Amino acid sequence: MTACKGACQSSSRREITPEIASLVHDHPCYSEEAHYHYARMHLAVAPACNIQCRYCNRLYDCVNESRPGVTSEVLSPEEAARKTIAVVGHMPHVSVVGIAGPGDPLANPEKTFRTFELIREKISDVRFCLSTNGLALPEHVDRLKALGIHHVTITINAVDPQMGKDVYQWVHFDHKRYTGADAAAILIERQLLGLQALTDNGILCKVNSVLIPGINDSHLAEVSREVRSRGAFLHNIMPLIVVQGADYAAHGFRGPTLAERKRVEEQCGGEVRLMHHCRQCRSDALGLLGEDLATELTLEKLPEEVVSSPELRQRAREEIEADIRKIRLAGEGLKRTACGETQRIVAAVASKGHGVINEHFGHAREFLIYEASSAGIELVQVRKVDQYCRGSESCGDEETLLADIVVMLSDCQYVLCSRIGPDPRRYLEQKGIRCIEVYDSIHDVLARLVHGEELYGGSN
Repeated sequence: MTACKGACQSSSRREITPEIASLVHDHPCYSEEAHYHYARMHLAVAPACNIQCRYCNRLYDCVNESRPGVTSEVLSPEEAARKTIAVVGHMPHVSVVGIAGPGDPLANPEKTFRTFELIREKISDVRFCLSTNGLALPEHVDRLKALGIHHVTITINAVDPQMGKDVYQWVHFDHKRYTGADAAAILIERQLLGLQALTDNGILCKVNSVLIPGINDSHLAEVSREVRSRGAFLHNIMPLIVVQGADYAAHGFRGPTLAERKRVEEQCGGEVRLMHHCRQCRSDALGLLGEDLATELTLEKLPEEVVSSPELRQRAREEIEADIRKIRLAGEGLKRTACGETQRIVAAVASKGHGVINEHFGHAREFLIYEASSAGIELVQVRKVDQYCRGSESCGDEETLLADIVVMLSDCQYVLCSRIGPDPRRYLEQKGIRCIEVYDSIHDVLARLVHGEELYGGSN
């Protein structure tokens, strides 16, 4: 999957009109550019769910886990509004406030809508976002539009009930519980009906699909076709996370391999834009994608008196937009100055955010995988890894951890990080992966590598 391929396929995707561009440019989930700089805030106000997915267990919570359905506190609408005002006052780069669970927001409609109403009374310049399984979506489209919710994500794992019966244990609809293909048929019909209604009303939609090896891996291309035909803007293919206590864990299911993920993304890429920077966020996620400050900014840690400053947020936005323009110019400069044969770079980047290489290799819990050439620079995947440096926890286990990381980065030529120890450097470079220590803009460093510039920090 290359940058050129993505560009060549763009004609088959929904056109980015000025209206869509205005909705996308500061939403970190809908825009790769925005995710470096703008933060999101998820409010866990919706504990109930109206379906049971075989991969989900919302009762299991660990503060070190990042996955949908996990939260450390469930808030009332009033608590959520107070927390939002405090956080946005403290973090002016928060551009989006969303509700994604820990159950389904539309299975808890009054709590969900009351939360949005209370926040809008105090803050007018953040975007509202909502994620849903889609079962209750059709009857709420008008209210979503009235509240000014311009972004909705629907999780659609199948468009064939015979496929869906292996994904969902049950669906509770119209005061009755359904199972098997009947449950899946009801859910799929409601999801596609809701998606069409949202796009007809000018609401931008992202579709999430969990990639489940052996279940829907050969089916997700059909899902892409169906959701694109109903106006979906983005399709996000998320790897299955096997969760303790979930039905799939009990039956020995596993997450997809790197090769399986690539194959499915290539199959889906021609039908709709793919999201490559997803972090599969918690229901109380807070901060930039790739960081989570939820445990640092819980309700009990917030001050009693909170102030929201539109002027401060406007200044932060102006600074962010200036940074985004610099990154765009760097990409345009790469294309202008390319002459003859330039290198095609595949690099794994350790970053805490802000579009900068600023993370120690041993502290990284994820690597951003970039492809760069004279055609441009593209983030193609985010790969989660177990943290290599964990103090006494990892004592005696470093070799196994490092071997696993190398497998995850096996198709990369470079690892770019702020620091790396001598042992992992030696191991990676023995496997043909060059390590470069640098603290700089991701795009600037990749552009220099494409042009063959020698960077310090590799092996001598």
